[in-house]
Amino acid sequence: MQHFIVTYGYLAVFVLMVAESACIPIPSELIMTLGGALAAGTVAGTHLNLALVIVAGVAGNVVGSYIAWAVGRYAGQAALRRWGGRIWLREHDIDRAEVWFARHGQKAVLIGRILPVVRTFISLPAGFAEMPPLRFGVYTTIGCIPWTAGLALAGYAVGANWQEIVNGFHGVTYIIAAVVVLAVIAAVWVFFRRRRAEIRSGASGDGARHARPEMDRTR
Repeated sequence: MQHFIVTYGYLAVFVLMVAESACIPIPSELIMTLGGALAAGTVAGTHLNLALVIVAGVAGNVVGSYIAWAVGRYAGQAALRRWGGRIWLREHDIDRAEVWFARHGQKAVLIGRILPVVRTFISLPAGFAEMPPLRFGVYTTIGCIPWTAGLALAGYAVGANWQEIVNGFHGVTYIIAAVVVLAVIAAVWVFFRRRRAEIRSGASGDGARHARPEMDRTR
């Protein structure tokens, strides 16, 4: 895989990210981190543009996610559970993604993009639920940019030591994911709280305005 990325550059990043997002277990940590390292000039004779590496990774992620979404929508859950093992789909992974989607709704597509395992398979339950394709694409694109860009930037920063990041990412990934999820939940909670306060404030203001004419008529 490393030789493929070094040889074909942006095309390899795109193709491998398509495969990873289409539920084929290829680690995006390796793909994007190596892509970032190549942008830093780690390999003599191969120098990629960091921005284009990120664009190729995001584009591949979105395309692969649409493939998985279409499989979930048109192939059906029963068929996937029966034949999924032949294309690297384990029932446990599908169940895990389904639980996330059921618990968090369509926002699971956004949040799930930064969670290990879930990020690869979250498109399937979105397809099962027939999530509208445009909305799915928007959530997917927004959700995959931080993960994809972060890996490429990390690879660019460490250069020749990119492999150490890949090796250490397995444990760190869960910590990063937990922090990001908590931050998203906190932001959503604050937003809805403020929104509820605004609605209540508006309702009380309307009530006061309606009350004044009543008082005037009684005089």
